[in-house]
Amino acid sequence: MSDRTDAPQDDRNPSAAARPARKPGVAAGPRDRAKSSRRRAREFALQGLYEWQLNPREASSVDANIRELEEFAKCDRAHYDALLHGCIDQHQQLDEALLKFLDRSVEELSPVEHAVLWIGAYELTHCLDVPYKVAINEAVELAKGFGGTDGHKYVNGVLDHLAPSIRPDEVKAARPTQR
Repeated sequence: MSDRTDAPQDDRNPSAAARPARKPGVAAGPRDRAKSSRRRAREFALQGLYEWQLNPREASSVDANIRELEEFAKCDRAHYDALLHGCIDQHQQLDEALLKFLDRSVEELSPVEHAVLWIGAYELTHCLDVPYKVAINEAVELAKGFGGTDGHKYVNGVLDHLAPSIRPDEVKAARPTQR
């Protein structure tokens, strides 16, 4: 169970909406301190993509806003740059790849789940140093932390179906053969 505020999911304050909230006076738990720089990069990219969906403008403007956030210095900046700018630049291609596995139009996706799916699809396509299972798991964790109640299940299903079309050899090698 995540520690979240009661703010609506589609809150129009992008810098706060996709950020995990802590109760005032509650210190960060050990899990927060142990967060990898790559996971932080994904979280900041998610915030930027969320903001960009609600207020489309130049990626550099979104990027500048995100870089001002607390703890940005702790993220893997190269990975963040690749995710934020890559997803914005390729959002149409990512949507085309995802659409085959969606049960609704991309316009009907929540902005958080849409951004998470972009990140997962981008990592599967362009971040070959990230194993496909890790890309999917990280997207699921983002959806659990920032998305709707069962959004992580949807993200998992979509990316699990997308992965074989992008990384067929890796997926085939990892999955047991069926008899």
